[in-house]
Amino acid sequence: MRRVLLGGTFDPPHVAHLVAGEVAFRQLEAEWVTFIPAGAPWQKADREVSDGRHRLAMTELAVRDVEYFDADDREVSRDGWTYTIDTLESFDPDDELVLVVGADAAAGLPTWHRYEDIVARAEVAVVPRPGTERAVVEEAVGAVTWLDMPLLDVSGTEIRRRAAGGQSIRFLVPDLVWRYVTVHALYVD
Repeated sequence: MRRVLLGGTFDPPHVAHLVAGEVAFRQLEAEWVTFIPAGAPWQKADREVSDGRHRLAMTELAVRDVEYFDADDREVSRDGWTYTIDTLESFDPDDELVLVVGADAAAGLPTWHRYEDIVARAEVAVVPRPGTERAVVEEAVGAVTWLDMPLLDVSGTEIRRRAAGGQSIRFLVPDLVWRYVTVHALYVD
């Protein structure tokens, strides 16, 4: 099976995540797109991340109406720091994996735990991000597949800031995610 893996904190999952999944599904001729909320992401150890149960629930809500999307709990269910290579190795060895990362994250891939094993196990597809040049990514990682998607300057950081400030986040996140954030008063100081 050709499976696209789209990981991240998904704090919260937003429209740019869904567009990336859709573009990857079509452009990479995948059979499935799996969204994987990070468990305890070691590279964000200096930042507070919402409880994994909330992030998984929001991700499940975000993808539930797309027949070729799913949300996977393997990282939020794992104890300790979560590393991409451990996640990749947990999939069926016969699966053809494509790891989708933002350009900013892709530029830092060589610093990831067991980086060489990551790029040996999965093809890397990159989402263009404002402020990160293609040349920087390609110098760091080498050959990657660039996803042909519009630049959407939407981030979890901005969404959390807006929510904490009492501003609307509606339409930056799927409607069911917006309702979940509202009901659970997430991101409110």
